[in-house]
Amino acid sequence: MAAGQIETKLVARVGSDDFFKLCARFEKKNVKPVFTADPKRQTGILVSLIAKDGERSFYTDRGANLALREEDIPQNILDGVGLVMLSGYSFFAPSPRAVVRGVMERASKLNIPVAIDPASYGFIKDVGVENFIEWTKGAAILLPNSQEAQLLSLGAETAGEQLQKLGQYYDQVILKQGENGACAIGNNGQIVKVKAPKIVAIDTTGAGDAFAAGFIGATLSGLTLEKCLQAGVAQGSLASTRFGSQPA
Repeated sequence: MAAGQIETKLVARVGSDDFFKLCARFEKKNVKPVFTADPKRQTGILVSLIAKDGERSFYTDRGANLALREEDIPQNILDGVGLVMLSGYSFFAPSPRAVVRGVMERASKLNIPVAIDPASYGFIKDVGVENFIEWTKGAAILLPNSQEAQLLSLGAETAGEQLQKLGQYYDQVILKQGENGACAIGNNGQIVKVKAPKIVAIDTTGAGDAFAAGFIGATLSGLTLEKCLQAGVAQGSLASTRFGSQPA
């Protein structure tokens, strides 16, 4: 969640061989790494296959991520934190799931909002929609894409139906719609929708993460819902015009 002037921490478990290299890499991006070096497992790897239209398919090896433990989370990790962002990947295996659910409980006691990106349609299908919602409900923000939203809303066809159904479990649902922009339900109960600019998509890897960074950065800056959606769409669209999950 790198967002301009907003101070950001990244908590992860990585392979010991990569520990110092990864710390330096994220420090260079003005992200404070809070990493644990795993002596046995390698850093997780995600392989992205890009189609001619810029859409991608993923193959993952979770590596050290699967061994995330409570001891990897410093007791003071939430000091001064305005929002906790969790990846859906953290909920798909027992050990990391226990850790992040514990973080959610700690954040709740401190009145710190939690945002969750479902992250993987396939993994949600594997663990079950009811389980995923049970593990994540109560979060302040859910950021699904259209495919994930339809799955999590048990097949609701329209964006409005998906937002309404998922709004039973989360304070705010932000629906990422790719080339169609993004939408959410405002305080007045009306859907706020933002269009995406016309771009030539080269690689959509990381576009959803870029959207989340733009949206959350704007949210923490106190902007309106429409402005936050615009910020998310702008960052997601920009990321889609460049190769790689972390373009310069």
